[in-house]
Amino acid sequence: MRVPSNRVRTRTTVEDNRSALMTLATTVGLDGLAAAGALPGLLAVVDQHAAAVRDSLHGDLTPLTTAALAGYAEGLRAAAAEHGWQPPTAPVEWAEADWVLVRLLAVCALTAALDTPAPQPPPL
Repeated sequence: MRVPSNRVRTRTTVEDNRSALMTLATTVGLDGLAAAGALPGLLAVVDQHAAAVRDSLHGDLTPLTTAALAGYAEGLRAAAAEHGWQPPTAPVEWAEADWVLVRLLAVCALTAALDTPAPQPPPL
């Protein structure tokens, strides 16, 4: 059975970006952010990396977006792979995580902040 092409839903770039960030959150963010909550030193390093990511994406001039963060994470993984980096196949020891994993964890932290509503002024 053929489905008319106007009835076939194609993925959008927005969905692709969200999917990429969800995959990153699942593979790196959940465990890494939990570890950062328990390890103050890791949390400080993640905060520093998040600031560097924000700076490189000009987050002080324009709001960060899922597209910018997904593109950054993909570019980071691609560049790291070109230099021989491979994602871990075993659970990560976050106290000893490599630079790439901590940078990806910073992207996860920034992504989580995107979903946090901005503070609202108190009602008058």
